[in-house]
Order: sequence, then structure tokens, then C-alpha cells
Amino acid sequence: MRCGRPSGAVFVENDQMMILRHSFRELEAPEFATTAFGNSAAKSAIPKTSLQSPSDNRSRLNPDSIRIVAVLGAGTMGNGIAHVFARCGFQVILRDVEQRFLDRGLETISKNLDREIRKGKFAEAEKPSILARIQPVTKLEAISRADFAVEAIPEQLELKRKVLAEADRALRPEVILATNTSSISVTVLAAATQRPDRCIGMHFMNPVPMMPLVEVIRALQTSQETFETTMKLCEKLEKKPVAVNDSPGFVSNRVLIPLINEAAFCVMEGVATPEAVDAVMKLGMNHPMGPLELADFIGLDVCLDVMEVLFEGFGDSKFRPCPLLKKMVAAGWLGKKSGRGFHNYSGK
Repeated sequence: MRCGRPSGAVFVENDQMMILRHSFRELEAPEFATTAFGNSAAKSAIPKTSLQSPSDNRSRLNPDSIRIVAVLGAGTMGNGIAHVFARCGFQVILRDVEQRFLDRGLETISKNLDREIRKGKFAEAEKPSILARIQPVTKLEAISRADFAVEAIPEQLELKRKVLAEADRALRPEVILATNTSSISVTVLAAATQRPDRCIGMHFMNPVPMMPLVEVIRALQTSQETFETTMKLCEKLEKKPVAVNDSPGFVSNRVLIPLINEAAFCVMEGVATPEAVDAVMKLGMNHPMGPLELADFIGLDVCLDVMEVLFEGFGDSKFRPCPLLKKMVAAGWLGKKSGRGFHNYSGK
């Protein structure tokens, strides 16, 4: 696989943030694991924010100058994002709070690279150089060399706010700070930093190395320059960026997770077994994977987090999390990663 080679300011005033809070309800609860806007006409279809002030004297953004990328979090999404950047020639600083998380993430990257080699994506001789481009670190100060940063930690509002604020202090002022949030308001997260104009949502799909889509989410404060740079960077990764505006769940999870939630209601109410629900959607709707099998793959805790964000964000009962889903998460039945969810994986 060959990827593209690896590069103003807006501040939202307090009264504008007051307006925002009336538009979006403050989120208290917490991730989820096509058309590319490749021409100027399509890009212009996404409205520019009208609350921007003139650029300051910080360095101009240039996607071609981005060489070093920091990825915050070595979990499922973080290691996948690091994998893709390293495979495409970028130096990656992969940061997590403990070495064991980094070791597990690097092991996953190595296995996924082997899978790509077997599929003929690139030559086996390239694997060592790809892995060598990933520098695992536990100290946050190490990300100070980065030209671009992506946060990919658990889908919990206060945790994301804390880590983004810390990363903001460690990074150079001109660096874009992206979040891989799958449902939380990017506008709220951007307000936790001193660079809200250079914050943006960059929602990769799971599994990151395989899925082409990246939802690019503009916060209220995001500058046009930040948006355009991020779109071009996605293309360098051979991804298909789709631009959306900031709203709970964006497009992907606002549509997908309620489908999973309704499938859970079908099981809870005795309409059908999990196997039957999945069979109907695969055989009748041509879905490659049933909704409950997909939920197990994503993680039932992640699905519940997103449903709670949607319920809180919209205040609409149609987003009420299924009680069975909540009970299963409380029992530790989280899907494939725990060995049991709507299906049993203990023997696999």
C-alpha cells in the first residue's frame, strides 16, 4: 500500500459559548468502535462558522509540513490510528498512561500488519520500518515535537476534557488538536483548550486500518484552515473524509447506535433471539453483519455510552438506552472483548 507523504486562529467569546450551551445540552455521560468531499463545490456545502475573528500571527497551516503525529491513547482506536499514520510514512508518537497499554497496542499493530501482508497490501520487508516509525511513550511532554495530534481515549466527557487541556499545553500553538470522539460535542471539547479554532473532530471507523471513512466534524469554533488541512491529511492516509457539522452522535452513530439499541429491545421483549435478529438483518437487509453481532464487536459499553450521549443531547425518549443493554454492561458482558455479549465467544 502506498500512501501520500506527510504539515487562522479563531476564538469564541464567552457570550457565544452561552449561545452554544442553549443549543447543546451539557454532556455528563459518555465511543464507538460515502461520499468524499474531494471537490471544492462539495466542501463548500458544509457551512463555515460565522463566529470567527481575524487570524493571529501563528504559523500558517500546511498539510505537507506534517511529519510527526501524536496519538493519545493506545487502545482499539488509538493503535489503529497509529498503524495507519505509520504505514503511510508518518513518524508517530503513541502515548498512553501505562507501558502495558502501549505494549498491548504495539502487539495489536504488529498482528494487523501481518494480516495486511497476507492480503498483499504491502511487502513483508516493509513491516520493520513501519513499526520503527512508532515511538511509544508514557510522558505527555514527549508529544511536544508533534505537528498534528489525535486524541483517542475512552468516550468520557470529563476525561477527554482533561487530556485535551493537558495536550493543549504540551503542543506548539500552531498544531491542530483533533479528537476521535464518536458522539460527544466537538464544540464542548474544543472549549477545554486554548486553541479552539485548531480543534476538530476526526472520527475514524473501527477497524481503522480497513475502514475508509473518516467523519470530519467542525466545531463551532473550528477555522476553515483547520478544516481544509484535516481533510487533506485524511486523503494522504488514503481515507475518504466526509464533512459533517457538530451534533450528538454526528451522522454515523446517530443512525447506527439506535439501530443496535432497537435490536436489543427486540431481544428484551421476546420478539426474537439475538441469532434471529441478526439473521433477519443479514438475509433480509443485506447487512454484512447483524446489529447485535456488530454491537458485540464494538463493545456493549461503548454502545451504551453513545446512547446515553444521544439521550442526554437530544432529550428525546426515542434515544432511551435499552434496559437489557444497561444490565449486560453492568454484568460485565461487553461483547467479544469480554467473551460474552449478545453472543458467546468463550469457545472462540
